[in-house]
Amino acid sequence: MPGPTDPAGWLTLPDVAERLDLSISKVHQMIRDRELLAVRRDGVRRIPADLVANHTVLKHLPGVLNLLADAGYDDEEALRWLYEPDPTLAGTTPAATLAGDQAREVKRRAQALGF
Repeated sequence: MPGPTDPAGWLTLPDVAERLDLSISKVHQMIRDRELLAVRRDGVRRIPADLVANHTVLKHLPGVLNLLADAGYDDEEALRWLYEPDPTLAGTTPAATLAGDQAREVKRRAQALGF
């Protein structure tokens, strides 16, 4: 059962590789390079499905993940930050906003966390 700040859907790493038409080793590399976010759920590494919408990684996701890591966030904390509802983002989440017109605002907020 998803927590209050969990995404609606999850993909396994093989699912992501298939969706992005990449090898599984490339998906592992993308996770290491903070281009994708993977966390363990039920003992299996999973990626939020909406981060790889339309057969591609959300454009600003790698930048935001790197900014969060620079601010000291681990993967679980980054996931929580991305999926915590934010009333100042029209009541949606930073993750949902990354797919829209306010993606740069999410990036700016992630950058501000490092200060």
